[in-house]
Amino acid sequence: MADIEQKIDKNAKIAVLCGGMSSEAEVSRRSGKGCFDALQRLGYTNAELVEVDKNIAQTLKEGKYDYAYNALHGKYGEDGCIQGILEILQIPYTGCGVMSSSVCMNKEYTKRILSTCKDIPLIKSVFVQKGDDVKEKTKDLKFPVFTKPVCEGSSFGMTKVDTPDELEKAYQEAIKYNDDVLIEEFIEGVSATVGVLEGKDGLFATEILEIRPKNEWYDYEAKYTKGMTDFILPAEISEDMTKRVKDIAVKAFKTAGCAGVSRVDFLITEDTPYVLEINTSPGMTETSDLPAQSAAMGISYDNLVQIILNGAGLNK
Repeated sequence: MADIEQKIDKNAKIAVLCGGMSSEAEVSRRSGKGCFDALQRLGYTNAELVEVDKNIAQTLKEGKYDYAYNALHGKYGEDGCIQGILEILQIPYTGCGVMSSSVCMNKEYTKRILSTCKDIPLIKSVFVQKGDDVKEKTKDLKFPVFTKPVCEGSSFGMTKVDTPDELEKAYQEAIKYNDDVLIEEFIEGVSATVGVLEGKDGLFATEILEIRPKNEWYDYEAKYTKGMTDFILPAEISEDMTKRVKDIAVKAFKTAGCAGVSRVDFLITEDTPYVLEINTSPGMTETSDLPAQSAAMGISYDNLVQIILNGAGLNK
């Protein structure tokens, strides 16, 4: 792919936001360093790597930045909090805005928004809040099921539950992370993820990455233990299914009000690509999914960073 148009002034002062106060701070630092290095190579010599802490509003105000490049992950970084600060300070920033960031951080609210679009398949689930009768809530679900904290990443607190008798223990594990829990039917299928980017000609989906865990499902061990998961790029699915997944990813992006960049996770059966969730601040490390998906369609890491930067301010 040819070089990407540079919409932002090369002399602009850009804060690359990284670190933060979530469990994903270290991964964010790696994402931020990669993006900062790319910006330097692209000629944005006034870009600065900014470590985010509780004094970030003051840091940004004193720094007099023209733009913010959001490389934060997890709580405060992709849940609408940092986006709200940037809105107040009137600093254009990359990625999704306040509303879509906060909605997509919550698996249940994501599903509620996406359910308004009849063309987006979703797995049957129930939402369990503090004080609810868990067995009563799940009486119409087919087992096995997954219990998931609604606002947690990296498979923390997730459990596969084979029978109703095991449900209470799994629920107790989930509420260690969030009071609210999503309980979703377990479906056999292909785990996959696809990036959605906003280019000069509009929205487009990247190549689809297929995830083949060596465990029964894509749990924490499979995600973070070398050799426990095989990654197939592009995914070994039919041409027709590939088109459907990409189309649905773009629809999900638009329905959730996303902007600039996101990554949509799927569970694909023989005939249906189910949307699981939307990640509004995908990893940008050397081993992250989005850079690999983009590279598979001819977009270099630096050009990917440029595309994301070009989207600063699109989240209004």
